[in-house]
Amino acid sequence: MKKTHIVLIIIVAVLIGAIMVMFKDAGTYAGFALAENNQGEEFTVIGYLDKDAEMHFNPKKTLFSFTATDKQGNVSKVYYNQPKPQDFERSEEITMKGFATDTAFIAHEILMKCPSKYNEQNEMAGNSDSYTE
Repeated sequence: MKKTHIVLIIIVAVLIGAIMVMFKDAGTYAGFALAENNQGEEFTVIGYLDKDAEMHFNPKKTLFSFTATDKQGNVSKVYYNQPKPQDFERSEEITMKGFATDTAFIAHEILMKCPSKYNEQNEMAGNSDSYTE
């Protein structure tokens, strides 16, 4: 084999490895039930805040806990090692990345979908969603 062929094979192998690493980091979307069945494995769970349940922040441990319901209706206690995000109670949807244990879901990242301020302004002004001239 020529040296150029060997170099091309090495470049292709490195590119394939990089692509595989990127897809592994993408994570898997699941519900709390699947995450609990595969404890320790990382999942991304999309759900909703249980506004009736208690939320608690422990500043000594920097631990925020709350209860969430996933899109399949499964309920789980969630622990997040950061302070409570701003306007957390107003969120429409919560995306939690983390893993499950036998007692709770441990989130290391939380993303929130909050109500649009533009929708709020339209409601306050009495405008409808449709455009009229």
